[in-house]
Formats: sequence, C-alpha cells, structure tokens
Amino acid sequence: MLLALAPIAGHHIITWIVIGLIAGLIAGKLVGGGGMGFLRDTVTGIVGAVIGGILLHLFRGGSHASSSIIIEIVVAIVGAVILLLIEKSLFHRRGLRRA
Repeated sequence: MLLALAPIAGHHIITWIVIGLIAGLIAGKLVGGGGMGFLRDTVTGIVGAVIGGILLHLFRGGSHASSSIIIEIVVAIVGAVILLLIEKSLFHRRGLRRA
C-alpha cells in the first residue's frame, strides 16, 4: 500500500495534508494577514490540528476524532491560530524577526 493512502486516525495522509493546508492558510490570514507558503501553511495546520485536538479532548473528554471533515478543519484552525499567536508573542517579546 502506498504511504499516501495509509490511514492515520481514520484519514489518509493526503486528507491530513489538505486539512493542514486549509487550516494553516486561514489561520495565517487571521493572525498575520496573509499566507505563509504551501509548506509552512501545511505544517502549521497539522500542528494546529494536534493542538486543537488536545484542547478539545481536555475540555470535552473522550475521543477528539470527528466524522465531519468540516469540524476537523475548524479544530485545526483554532489550534493553528493559538500556535501562531504564541509564536507571534515570543518573537515580538524577544524582538526577533521570523524567517
């Protein structure tokens, strides 16, 4: 079986990439005013999905997986916004510039 078709937590890797790209692009526009590029948007969205899933699990309990891709995108967007706000505050506080 191809790696791209291997399911992870009920979704294929391609689905995770699409969810990450959408979430990262929207979060980047909400926090920074623009997209960050394909790779950074995707990674930000995937990490945001993990953060959002952990927070959802902490507040709701039980499984954080959803059968609705729309709900998963929303959770990933929330997590990605949190990630970008933390990154923005760290770089702003230290006076550093993002690459």
